[in-house]
Amino acid sequence: MDLKSGLPFWLIKNGLTKSYLRLEEDIETEVLIIGSGITGALVAHFLCENHVKCVVVDKRMESTGSTTASTAQLQYEIDEYLFDLIQKVGEKNAVKSYKMCLKSISTLEKIIQKLNIEVDFKRVPSLYLASDAKGKKELEREFEVRKKHGLPVEFLSEEKLFNKYGIKRKAALYNNESAQVDTYKLCRAILEYHKKNSDLKVYSHTHITTIKSNKNTITATTDKNIAIKAKKIVAAPGFESESLLDEKVMQLSSTYVLVSQPMHPEDLWKEQCLIWETARPYLYIRTTEDNRIMVGGFDEPFQDPKKRDQLMEKKNKDILKRFKKLFPDSKIEMDFYWCGTFGGTKDGLPFIGEHKKHPNMYFALGYGGNGITFSVIAAEIIKNMYLGKNTQENIFRFDR
Repeated sequence: MDLKSGLPFWLIKNGLTKSYLRLEEDIETEVLIIGSGITGALVAHFLCENHVKCVVVDKRMESTGSTTASTAQLQYEIDEYLFDLIQKVGEKNAVKSYKMCLKSISTLEKIIQKLNIEVDFKRVPSLYLASDAKGKKELEREFEVRKKHGLPVEFLSEEKLFNKYGIKRKAALYNNESAQVDTYKLCRAILEYHKKNSDLKVYSHTHITTIKSNKNTITATTDKNIAIKAKKIVAAPGFESESLLDEKVMQLSSTYVLVSQPMHPEDLWKEQCLIWETARPYLYIRTTEDNRIMVGGFDEPFQDPKKRDQLMEKKNKDILKRFKKLFPDSKIEMDFYWCGTFGGTKDGLPFIGEHKKHPNMYFALGYGGNGITFSVIAAEIIKNMYLGKNTQENIFRFDR
């Protein structure tokens, strides 16, 4: 499937990888990872760090799928309010999932520091804006439940929000535990590090078409009839993992993003914090290292790539219009734009781990708007499962 259209900023900014391999002969490995996006890269990292021999394959050019379309806002909040998630999965699991997302940001920061890679990671605050009176009530309720469970949160009144940020909204939730990154740069840096230091092999344009499992091994075969034999397979090609399953477990959505021309720093909001809102679909906003504004949203159910792409011009206008309601004096001018497709789930939580109908396989799918934080969580869980350690995967089981 065509996962994205337009000109993703990260791909233009960083260019294609110069390291390119295509699988041309049968091979064996301990773990085969399908998908060279950020999830596959992080799974490879955790396994390589534990001296597990890995091979990564992708039917596209390395790392050029949905990862290039990500806006990479690293927040511990998920698309579901905590108070709503508690009703869906219970208090214990809901709170644990939020705390795991919070921890994952620090985990990713430590990975970046340990590998000594420059990927434009930056700690920034987050503002969750009330879009209307209903949104204010929801934020008041959300504030109380997060505070009860010791999650970092501060409630900003309408007056305090305007005085501090110049934003006219009924209220906002604030926290100082968020971050942003260049996802494509991060993904490539992790893969390149382990190619050099862990003998990781990454093969582009290697399309897996069949998978057959035996008692202790599993074999994937490509469209060129080349076989890869492994102990385990990790399916991490985003929502395309669902093609391997009998049941439909995700709802697909299209999201639209634009990036401004570079701005003068004084024309940006205080702290350059991440911004999103209670309206659904919501607007999400961040800045880049060269002082561009990245703003997106107006998600809608995915139908097909052609219909998704036909809406780009209208969506760009809608996004700019809503942005200027927040910042009426902004001199924003569009420079790049794109749209992409992602998968979400009914309860906002991903599916991570084993599936009873697919022995010797681990899945990582259904991330919604929390792609990178859930990718970190999935990679750690899958590493622990492979090594036979205790895991916390029950929250994310297929049969939960």
